[in-house]
Amino acid sequence: MARTLRTTLCTTLRTTLVLAGVTGAVLSSLGAAAGPDDLAATTAAGTSSRASQPLAGLRVLVSNDDSMQAARPSHADGLGLYEIRKALCDAGADVVVMAPWQVQSGKGTAVTNGGTLTLARRTRMPEGYENDCAGTPSGSPVYGICLSAGPCGPDTPSATPADTVKFALRTGLAAKAGWTDGPDLVVTGINSGPNVSAQVNDSGTVGAALAAIDQGVPAVALSSSGDASQTRFPVVNYRAHARFAAAFLAGMRDRNLFTDRFAVKVDHPDVSAGRPAEAPVWTSVGHGQVVWHAYQPQPRSDVDSYDITLGVCPDRPGDPCTETVPDADSTALLKRGHITVAPITADRTYGARTDGARDLARLKHYVTHDAPRS
Repeated sequence: MARTLRTTLCTTLRTTLVLAGVTGAVLSSLGAAAGPDDLAATTAAGTSSRASQPLAGLRVLVSNDDSMQAARPSHADGLGLYEIRKALCDAGADVVVMAPWQVQSGKGTAVTNGGTLTLARRTRMPEGYENDCAGTPSGSPVYGICLSAGPCGPDTPSATPADTVKFALRTGLAAKAGWTDGPDLVVTGINSGPNVSAQVNDSGTVGAALAAIDQGVPAVALSSSGDASQTRFPVVNYRAHARFAAAFLAGMRDRNLFTDRFAVKVDHPDVSAGRPAEAPVWTSVGHGQVVWHAYQPQPRSDVDSYDITLGVCPDRPGDPCTETVPDADSTALLKRGHITVAPITADRTYGARTDGARDLARLKHYVTHDAPRS
């Protein structure tokens, strides 16, 4: 609670100082003889600035579980991270990226208990993202974090998503960005593929967000559907989600909805075929399976080995794929095309009560009535 209050106060103070500095400078330049029309024009300019940069003064750590490489033709290795980085900076936020060096999809909340972490700062951004975040106070660096005592190379093992967030909050941001009191918000994603129903337990994107609230920092986990095959992840999906997420976070900030009592999970449907996303809806995490892991024995007789295969779970009544939760995120996202929002907590105690009932109610009202539409 104390960390949340301090975060809110710091964010409000920084925003107030920025706005006060701009308005004060403009009013001073008008002189003592400034009339009502001049003051009205100044007020309008200030309002326009706030509207165009609703996240001004907000410091955001961005991580994911897909890495920061963004090199695969399928866009499954971190391109969504660059779309949300751009959208947040365009809305006025100061963004620092500390993400896994290699793809870490499916790592959940896994952490590394020994060894050495090494940072590799990206100096050349992916094509089309070279000039994003220019002029931010931190310079908005992008770091990949590997598990090595030496430089990160093509085959170097990676830090996990939770590793990157814990390291950033405890050491990395202070050392590399001068954020000695941490960020105001952690954003994880945009993940390549939805994180819904039982797959939420496997998700490194969600795991990284849980690592943030464990440290007392509000967190939002973002995931986007792929195309109809769920093997390619069109830029248009990431871009639509990033645009929505920046506006959604601005609304949360404006209503003081950032909290470390729970993380907020936001999944976006596929819009690559031209169908726009349906309005955001408040959901629960479903209990059914969506992605299915299978284990096929290798034909060799001299080893006891099994190949791991991954596919979409066949939906047959009564099997583990069947969704039984009426307001499940997977149903609203995959079958109805809605943007879905669900609260996620780190408390594994069955039946545990949350002390954030009022926050939940306020966030649900925002999602249901006031959240931006795509």
